[in-house]
Amino acid sequence: MTILSLISSEGYYGAENMLVALARNLSLLGCRSIVGVFCDSRFHHTEVGEQARRQGLVVEIVECNGRWDWNTVAEIRKLLVKHNVDVLHPHGYKSDLYSWAATWPNRVALLATSHNWPSKLVTMRAYATLDRLILRRFDKVIAVSEVVSDILRRSGVAPDQVSTIPNGVDIERFNGARSTLRNEIASRDHSLVGFVGRLVPDKGGELLLHAAQRVLAVHPKTTFVFVGEGPSRKEWETLATQLGIGPHVVFAGVRDDMPGVYASLDMVVLPSLVESMPMCLLEAMAAGKPVIATRVGAIPKLVISDQTGLLIEPADVNGLSAAIRRLLADPELACRLGESGRSHVSQKFSAEVMAKSYLAQYYQVLERRRNGMCKQTASETSC
Repeated sequence: MTILSLISSEGYYGAENMLVALARNLSLLGCRSIVGVFCDSRFHHTEVGEQARRQGLVVEIVECNGRWDWNTVAEIRKLLVKHNVDVLHPHGYKSDLYSWAATWPNRVALLATSHNWPSKLVTMRAYATLDRLILRRFDKVIAVSEVVSDILRRSGVAPDQVSTIPNGVDIERFNGARSTLRNEIASRDHSLVGFVGRLVPDKGGELLLHAAQRVLAVHPKTTFVFVGEGPSRKEWETLATQLGIGPHVVFAGVRDDMPGVYASLDMVVLPSLVESMPMCLLEAMAAGKPVIATRVGAIPKLVISDQTGLLIEPADVNGLSAAIRRLLADPELACRLGESGRSHVSQKFSAEVMAKSYLAQYYQVLERRRNGMCKQTASETSC
């Protein structure tokens, strides 16, 4: 079986890492897994392709100029023939739209992964609405959490078209990693509090900066590190300066050494206002780091408060700063939560388990298509 996974690489950290982990583990299960990455003329982000190549995967760069490019549709169709693709598997609004256009009226199976929810931004909500309409025509849509599954069903995607498969992480990738970030930004006697993900309002970076101001009043030898890129970066940098904590806040950008980054951090904090199943928490826990996250989306299934991490309510600056101070003041608690979190992820959220679940869905979709084609052929013959 040959799978072509398609993604627009524009800094969507979780979807990108999930795709690479899935593709690598599908290869280990005997699938031929191709990673297709859009290269937009306006945004030359192909980091996920480079990451996939480092994992030994076949990568195809798909040129895309502007918001809509018919040449891109033609290029995807050529890839389907070149690799004799059985299932085209897009990730994200843009990939869904181009995949649907490229496979119509072909007989290549279409299975999408829906990673998140409609953003609060008007433009993104418009894309989400169009996406939900297109997904109704797919053979299968996989949601990364029940929250996303419910959104899909309410938007008109047939219930039997939707299944839920939680994200998974390559546990061994984070075992024994050496610190690569700490020496670049802080002395050894400083604690590093990390935020990993796309820098957008929904991720709660502004809340973290306000909490950081309160933490630093008690623990001045602390550095807050933001790993990732996004449209909120300049706003958050300005806020850090306005709060008087600029010297204690580092924006590290996109990194290609994430195991080493996690090894450098003392904890990982994700104060999201809305969320599905965040890869950064899975990775941090796989690396044995204590995590603090908000009680939104599927996070409570991953972070069990005071067992595999600390949970706080969304938009609660006081609760966030208190949780960070608690871990800074109690290294034994931080260590216990990190070890328990790693065990929890290894048992229930591994990339191997995720890949086996997707493989079952691929076979199911192909079997349905074959049965449908046989029925159609029989009907035409009888006529």
